[in-house]
Amino acid sequence: MSEKVNTSSNFIKNIVKEDLASGTHDEIITRFPPEPNGYLHIGHAKSIVLNFELADEFGGKTNLRFDDTNPLKEDREFVDSIKEDIEWLGYEWDGLHFASDYFEEMYDRAVLLIKKGLAYVEDLSQEEIRAYRGTLTEPGKESPSRSRSVEENLDLFERMRAGEFKDGEKVLRAKIDMSSPNINLRDPVLYRISHTTHHNTGDEWCIYPMYSYAHPLEDAIEGVTHSICTLEFEDQRPLYNWVVEKCEMEATPKQIEFARLNLTNTVMSKRKLKQLVDENYADGWDDPRMPTISGLRRRGYTAEAIKQFCREIGVAKSDNTVDVRMLEHFIREDLKMKAPRTMSVLHPLKVVITNYPEGEVEWLDAEVNPENPEMGMRKIPFSREIYIEQSDFMENPPKKYFRLFPGNEVRLKHAYFIKCNEVIKDENGNVTELHCTYDPETKSGSGFTGRKVKGTLHFVEASQAKEAEFRLYNPLILDEKEGNDFMDQVNADSLEIAHGFVEPNMSEAGPQDKFQFFRHGYFNVDPKYTTEEKLVFNRIVELKSSFKL
Repeated sequence: MSEKVNTSSNFIKNIVKEDLASGTHDEIITRFPPEPNGYLHIGHAKSIVLNFELADEFGGKTNLRFDDTNPLKEDREFVDSIKEDIEWLGYEWDGLHFASDYFEEMYDRAVLLIKKGLAYVEDLSQEEIRAYRGTLTEPGKESPSRSRSVEENLDLFERMRAGEFKDGEKVLRAKIDMSSPNINLRDPVLYRISHTTHHNTGDEWCIYPMYSYAHPLEDAIEGVTHSICTLEFEDQRPLYNWVVEKCEMEATPKQIEFARLNLTNTVMSKRKLKQLVDENYADGWDDPRMPTISGLRRRGYTAEAIKQFCREIGVAKSDNTVDVRMLEHFIREDLKMKAPRTMSVLHPLKVVITNYPEGEVEWLDAEVNPENPEMGMRKIPFSREIYIEQSDFMENPPKKYFRLFPGNEVRLKHAYFIKCNEVIKDENGNVTELHCTYDPETKSGSGFTGRKVKGTLHFVEASQAKEAEFRLYNPLILDEKEGNDFMDQVNADSLEIAHGFVEPNMSEAGPQDKFQFFRHGYFNVDPKYTTEEKLVFNRIVELKSSFKL
């Protein structure tokens, strides 16, 4: 699938076009502003594609900025993983910034607000502040601290910075309107005390700005023209504008909200994803069942497929849920012309071809990818002993069963017709081996037309087969499961591990190599558990889906 940038219009592009045409801006500057408190997921990918490609389309710039204002939850590991994910998606940021780069200026702007009588130091506890705030239908009431003098507030705020007070003992609040119908404007907290070491500034600070105060200042400091965020921030836009205006910022960014990405059978909350990791429901943030970019990458999704998916779902103003099968559609489309075809047997059943010469190995021709002839041909071995799938044999089949059963003849992919003559069982009655005969006249590609068979089976030749582990994934979260908590929706059957065989050419496969295993789907060599001695394949997606664009 050739990658193409989506240049179709949407409401955000229309705003940008109008701003450029009116002379409001000469250059577009966007930003991607993750908090370094977790790994990026597919929802972040939508924002990355939107911000970087919007700026690129209009000849602008995009910054990567880490909103690192909460040291309790942040870690350098998350900073590094976020940078890796963006680079893997194929984007280059113009500026790399941290909110913590601006802590001094943010402090100075807070002092300015105090001097203007627009901020005050609060003594109430967090619970009391919440109680004073009121409800959606009732106005809040003013705190006793609200009437403090400018001089007293300046002194207390300076002492907060100096570390004289304990965590939670005081906060700095904006002085706006306790009766505002928008609860975000009822004297929101701007700074809190946290004696916590910061990943970037160490122990230099013990007061940290709240996100709702820091974010608009960061945008203004960097000269961001269009601050694109998701719909949950729509009610905070008046506070965003208030901070920019009252702090007397030179630049005036425009906040624009769009609908976040919701996927079926998927959770996007970093808190919930962290819970899945912490409680060992997932094998780390890069578990192939996780919607994280690192998890999708390990599973085998390509950057091109993810970006095309994000472009196709578009940008809207109302929330909706996208069928996860649409994401699967794009990885199939991307891999169908790229991925080599090969054969694997996940649940092996041994077949002995009794009339084939013992000790002889024949090499047969097979296409690398029949949909892309330019990928050429490959050689596959064939001999007296092979493996087929257990599910491709039934001793007492129903009508219209065209695979192998006693007395029936089938074609082996790229090889010969074989006929089942004898079934070998163990003491418990389980089928352990089949004895078959082959017809040398029916070799694939020979032009044989003497008779036809309705079933074609794949196989792996036994003497040169490579052992492999196959990890087959189902959704980790099931929407249809009911419960009081999202953990009740965890799918206990989200992972099946099979042990079987692959063709000998797979001995050269390395981490992140992708293949289509005949009839089983697209697979990726797992980069975490594959070793020189052990091949592990993650199934990216099955071959077919009922989903239609």
